[in-house]
Amino acid sequence: MTADGHTHSFDLATSKVRDLNAALHALNGGSNATLWKVTNPRGLHAIAAGVDAPVTVEVEGPVGYYCGGMNKEARIVVRGSAGVGVAENMMSGFVHVEGDASQSAGATAHGGTLLIEGNAAARCGISMKGVDIVVKGSVGHMSAFMAQAGTLTVFGDAGEALGDSIYEARLYVRGSVTSLGADCVEKEMRDEHKAQLFERFKLAGVNGEIDPSEFKRYGSARTLYHFHVDNASAY
Repeated sequence: MTADGHTHSFDLATSKVRDLNAALHALNGGSNATLWKVTNPRGLHAIAAGVDAPVTVEVEGPVGYYCGGMNKEARIVVRGSAGVGVAENMMSGFVHVEGDASQSAGATAHGGTLLIEGNAAARCGISMKGVDIVVKGSVGHMSAFMAQAGTLTVFGDAGEALGDSIYEARLYVRGSVTSLGADCVEKEMRDEHKAQLFERFKLAGVNGEIDPSEFKRYGSARTLYHFHVDNASAY
């Protein structure tokens, strides 16, 4: 690791992910180490996982599993694609993937924002609990499965069984949806939802370029909240 003022550089070709994460975990709100540049990530797993400080981590290349997992307060930028579970269980902060994301992006995340410039694979936003996920490409099958709260905004298409067993999360899709999962239905797009979409457009850097009316909103039909024998096959 090398340091230059407020910037720290960490080369994973010569250092271990364990050492990087230990240094990040040791930070606190009073630290001067505000910018961390990580080079040669080479698809390694758990890079910048468990960060709990208002710092920026820039990863110069593709990452493996669980990058930015359990993030709190930090801004994490991946200049490449991300493996399974990027920003998994994130509490707050901002995770930005400049490439594609593999399965379960933003899974179980409670808060913060996950922005994916490319596509996200299956189960994007599975069991999300308050995070805002913006995917500028398309998402795979079973995305937003059991999504409890937060928003998933997809500029492209969505695969099979979107929003299966969804609770109160809001799903916005601009393109086509292969199929909706159990208890997920298309809903009216009201002014409050258009306003919410405008905020997502700002996050994606496309504010003013796209009309919210190009999107459709999906959410829970609320028929699976309580067991009913007529719905037994859907559980």
